[in-house]
Amino acid sequence: MKLLKITLSALFLFSFSIANAQDDLMKELDSGNKEKTAASAAFKGLQICNIQSTKLPSKNEWYFLVSHRFGDLTEGINNFFGLDNAYTKLAGIYGVTDYWSIGASRHTYNKTYELASKLRLANQQIDGFPVTIALYNTMDINTALKKVENPDLMFNNRLAFTSQLLISRKISESISLEANPIYVHKNLYEPTEEKKDQFLFALGGRAKISKRISLNMDYAANMSKVSNSPNHNPLSFGMDIDTGGHIFQLVVSNSQAMNDVAYFTNGLGTWGNGGVKGIFFGFNMYRVF
Repeated sequence: MKLLKITLSALFLFSFSIANAQDDLMKELDSGNKEKTAASAAFKGLQICNIQSTKLPSKNEWYFLVSHRFGDLTEGINNFFGLDNAYTKLAGIYGVTDYWSIGASRHTYNKTYELASKLRLANQQIDGFPVTIALYNTMDINTALKKVENPDLMFNNRLAFTSQLLISRKISESISLEANPIYVHKNLYEPTEEKKDQFLFALGGRAKISKRISLNMDYAANMSKVSNSPNHNPLSFGMDIDTGGHIFQLVVSNSQAMNDVAYFTNGLGTWGNGGVKGIFFGFNMYRVF
């Protein structure tokens, strides 16, 4: 437990140091290379559908996020087309600098608390560096586990983590693409259904169809899935609607959970392998302050 606290403190201090160094470096680059300017953001939202985009809040910006995923649409009237079994996520995200943001959220799924950090390492430049690169890390705390039901339960058992490298490129004013190598680690897991350490590779994209609307898609392939796993690779489709004051995202996915660990590794729905089942509709609503 003591080692865990020391490790987490070191990681946050390391992220803070990198963010400050990155800020100084970008100022120097800007002053010495006036002809090279950053391309406009590849994505409007902080997420594509469910996976993170390379977009960050500006310095001192606050984002308040409300996300909702209704129950399984394929059950029809039995659960009133998902209204009976909904999950909710509430989050706050703060831009510490123009290149580093931190966030905290609470999820209905397993009564999970999620801490997050996103750090931009490089910006796509016009006639310069070809991509935007960001590092995204999360730590989950599962508070649904009960000591009475699990006598040997320790705090460390409640924790799970992701580390994600986000690499995006704005191809044109209408098209943006992103690739994400992902590492997931769970301190508590089901050995017959999953591995403690899992590696995934995700792809996402946005196609702008008007000034304020875009169609989005993201997919993650689990390279570490065990043969008898009941979980399926998450595939999501969405639409961004820019209302001026906030970004409103409509999402349809085969994974209902919205914390990254569960979204990537515990999706039970399928889009067609054995029939369409476990499909969840919902939304992400960001408000900027």
